[in-house]
Amino acid sequence: MSIPITYSLLRYLAAKKSVDDRALNWQVWQRLVTALPRATPQQPLRVLEVGAGIGSMVERLVAGDVLTHATYMAIDRAPALLAEAHRRLCQWARERGFEVDENRQGQLHVWRARQHITMETEAIDVGHFMAREHGRRVWDLLIGQAFLDLIDMPTTLPGLCSLVRPGGLLYFPTTFDGDTAFQPEYDPEFDRAIEACYHQAIDQRVLDGKPSGDSRAGRRLFAHLRTAAVQVLAAGGSDWVVFAGANGYPADEAYFLHDIIHTIDVVLTGHPHLDAERLGAWVAQRHAQIEQGALVYIAHQLDVLGRMTAPMGEEQDGKP
Repeated sequence: MSIPITYSLLRYLAAKKSVDDRALNWQVWQRLVTALPRATPQQPLRVLEVGAGIGSMVERLVAGDVLTHATYMAIDRAPALLAEAHRRLCQWARERGFEVDENRQGQLHVWRARQHITMETEAIDVGHFMAREHGRRVWDLLIGQAFLDLIDMPTTLPGLCSLVRPGGLLYFPTTFDGDTAFQPEYDPEFDRAIEACYHQAIDQRVLDGKPSGDSRAGRRLFAHLRTAAVQVLAAGGSDWVVFAGANGYPADEAYFLHDIIHTIDVVLTGHPHLDAERLGAWVAQRHAQIEQGALVYIAHQLDVLGRMTAPMGEEQDGKP
């Protein structure tokens, strides 16, 4: 493909799906499958996904028969992403033989033999959602994929955990953990400077006047979960590793790489510790390497699965 003239978050998230599919830690995924309570038509699994984007995770869970009977609430602050999630799930489900129906409340029902999923989306900031739902603790499973590095964990994670019922599960896949690498090297010293400045920019990100980023969220998550009375059940690496094979990059992953380089360019342009001309040359060379099928991209991430512990004497709603 040629170097994109414009960039789209929708296309980036769609292109990222194949990268995530390879990256997800199988051991953590299997532990999730075995830890979920048995769902029935009378007692469906209650799932909340924060930062749901275009709905790639719900597709993954349904395709793998991880969800059989479930009510799935997907929230994101971007209405356009949720509209795309709705459109994609309808198309995806019909192509795989599911019946699809939408009721007047906007809920999407997807079903076939031994599976019935009700999905609802809401465009809302996670902070507002937590404030509204405070104290209800109804969710069996909370999912936040590639999400925790985009928030201020010390102030936000406790509220997220408080939404989950005692004994419920929290699944945080592809949580960024502070290492980014591009090969071949451009200039080792300048490469390290770009990585350091980019991670610093993540750490200093502010959204709506509040801190909103942590470049080492993966490793720091363990302590935050312990403070929030969450027992870690499984954890493992889920690195993004993107490279070209004999037929080039898989799927739309060339675009994914171009978007990553573009993001770094936008974030670091004008940085006081980086020479502007050298940064421009670095960006141009990385785009050219993608076109040549020569660029390798690695980002270190962690998948973490936890269980919300029940305070002494508190009921767990009859579920293990």
